[in-house]
Amino acid sequence: MDVVDRLTQQWALEKPELDTEPMAIMGRILRIAKHMEIEVAQLHKRYGLKLGEFDVLATLRRSGEPFCLTPSELMGSMLLTSGAMTNRLDKLESKQLIVRTHSTADRRSVTVKLTAKGIRLIDELLELHVELQHRLISGMDVEHKAQLNQMLKLCLAEFE
Repeated sequence: MDVVDRLTQQWALEKPELDTEPMAIMGRILRIAKHMEIEVAQLHKRYGLKLGEFDVLATLRRSGEPFCLTPSELMGSMLLTSGAMTNRLDKLESKQLIVRTHSTADRRSVTVKLTAKGIRLIDELLELHVELQHRLISGMDVEHKAQLNQMLKLCLAEFE
């Protein structure tokens, strides 16, 4: 019995007419996500990054050579507002991990590119990030991981 079972049992006593299965599913997903987020944040903090900053670097890195995107492309990939993206880019630029370049043809057009320092950092951190992800789900066997991944994919499809 876990904390979510205890919570739904309490509701069963107080409001027996409620179907709390969705509550249990969401509760477990949210609790797991919070635990994982804490672990990942601790790793990123050792490298002087916040989760959102890591996401920007990783998005640029996985975009392929020349590791360059517009702020709009980054925002679309990460579901961020313009203000939140500008804040992240300001911090990453101050750490010399990215550089923003204005187009000579249109000064309003900006590109964001990983610096050599940014590439080295994200390449090193990405290896540790993936190792941590493996550790965080190491309690499941291959079949359970595949089943969970498929079920979560179906759930996510309801929103996207």
